[in-house]
Amino acid sequence: MIKFPKPTVEQFFRTYVITDFAVSKDEKKLIFCANLNGKMNLWAMDLPDTFPYLFAHHDESNSFIKFDPENRFVLAGYDKDGDENHQIYAIPNEGGLPQGLITGDPQDKYFLSHLSDDGKRIYYMTSEGNPNFLNARVRNLDDNSDTLLNEGETSPTYLSAVSDNEEAFVYSRTFANTYIPSFVKIGEETHGLTPDSKKVHVTTSPTFTDNNTIYFVTDYESEYSYLAKFDLITKEFSKILSIENESVSGIQWDKSNGVFYLSTENGVQDDLYRYDPKSGKLEKLELPIDVIEKVLVAKSGTLYVLGRSATIPHNIFQSEDGANWNQLTNNRVLGLDSEDMVEPDVVTYKSFDGMEIEALLFKAKPENDNGHTIFWPHGGPQASERKMFRSMFQCFLNRGYTIFAPNFRGSTGYGSSFVKLVEQDWGEGPRLDCVAGIEWLFENNITNRDKLFLVGGSYGGYMSLLLHGRHADYFKAVVDIFGPSDLFSFVNSVPEHWKPIMERWVGDPERDKERFIKDSPVTYLDGMVKPMLVIQGAKDPRVVQAESDQIVAKLEEKGRDVEYLVLEDEGHGFAKKENEIKVYSLMLDFLEKHQG
Repeated sequence: MIKFPKPTVEQFFRTYVITDFAVSKDEKKLIFCANLNGKMNLWAMDLPDTFPYLFAHHDESNSFIKFDPENRFVLAGYDKDGDENHQIYAIPNEGGLPQGLITGDPQDKYFLSHLSDDGKRIYYMTSEGNPNFLNARVRNLDDNSDTLLNEGETSPTYLSAVSDNEEAFVYSRTFANTYIPSFVKIGEETHGLTPDSKKVHVTTSPTFTDNNTIYFVTDYESEYSYLAKFDLITKEFSKILSIENESVSGIQWDKSNGVFYLSTENGVQDDLYRYDPKSGKLEKLELPIDVIEKVLVAKSGTLYVLGRSATIPHNIFQSEDGANWNQLTNNRVLGLDSEDMVEPDVVTYKSFDGMEIEALLFKAKPENDNGHTIFWPHGGPQASERKMFRSMFQCFLNRGYTIFAPNFRGSTGYGSSFVKLVEQDWGEGPRLDCVAGIEWLFENNITNRDKLFLVGGSYGGYMSLLLHGRHADYFKAVVDIFGPSDLFSFVNSVPEHWKPIMERWVGDPERDKERFIKDSPVTYLDGMVKPMLVIQGAKDPRVVQAESDQIVAKLEEKGRDVEYLVLEDEGHGFAKKENEIKVYSLMLDFLEKHQG
């Protein structure tokens, strides 16, 4: 019989990423952003036909897609080679080449906030003239006039909702990822959506159900986020609905049926609910995926969801009733199905102080197992590792590597107090949670010091560098993907609109000088004795190339075994398919070389 070799690296990485989608008002067209042809572009399907065709060719990452209600044009946001300086473009309704609509200096950013119901006014945010705190403006497409609505001050301020009559505006002020109060402006009046904006809490997803009622998500005086309401007539705040031990992460208003769809974080997976505010009925829906990326409700009430699971790549699903789902895209691993891949075990372990940490353990299948394990600290840090498809994970599992991914303190999905624990403590508590996880792997005979690799990206790259410098004896070799190497330089090199939040997030380099030294990986160069691979995007605006350059240069000065790959046309991630394949092929070669 014919024998076929193991799947190649390319087979896993020929899956594509879907980052966003939108549906036209008449539901005849669905547009999504994906790297189907190797680079990020907009693709369309003329529903109910689900064959995708190229809609707009630009070869750049996209930040939003918005249909004109009258089907005259489509708006989209594009950056340049991952620099995240997105600007607003217009595309003919039939598709074609995007043309700049609201653009400026290449260093400025322009983000869509709202498109009026008649498609004539574009509300947007920009860093132009106010790079730290941002301004809200409105562009009238009839006469091309452009008006300043709000000038941000003190903290980055975002226009996050506009009433149908365009008389009320909700703004969110970001002091930290865990401190985002919001307020509504009507004429000269301003009102906080929550009773006390000075209390540390988050307000997200403001939604006008009519011109006088705003529903939103908040964790105000609560461990878990819930659905709340602000009445513009009475100026009253109301707590509407909470779900035990789950945080509401987003809401979508189905105007035609008068119901909400609530997505929630439940540890390593998401749930979806339908809620009727009149009757109070809450119904949990069955999802075809474990992690929700986006929920959209069409004017008809039809539900669209973008999501993924550990063994299912990004796909878009459609449902008329929230129970029966029609898969619109067929994104899959070339030549494999879900049964050929690995579902994770959800495990818990006790950390150094008795705190319980949840983690995902992906066990290589016995026929593939090479005896080695990868320890993966996730990025963020205020994010989490979840049951979501990663080409890298499934490819490396197929090559025999078991993968362990802990949700250390600071991770989302476990309550407000837990996620705050990483603030001004990047390198102590989370690091010790990781150490406890490694010890758990040893105690449970999953791996040992001669079989453990360390791989991480972004904050996970920072943690990989720190663990390498302070605990090198645990690992065979280390891979750092665009990780901060020095907290002093990192806090001064982030994007301008991030800088106002760095004090609460990371700390003050003068006041916290001793802690910055203690928690900076460059402090522990003498301990970084294991082979290392460092990967960096030259256009990365979050963790600039200098962060990787300096750690590599210092290690080379000490004669250490370090390989370095810089991708000239990438930012904080890999948007171009050929680059992704190049990176992970190099990583596999590096790990294989150091197995012995």
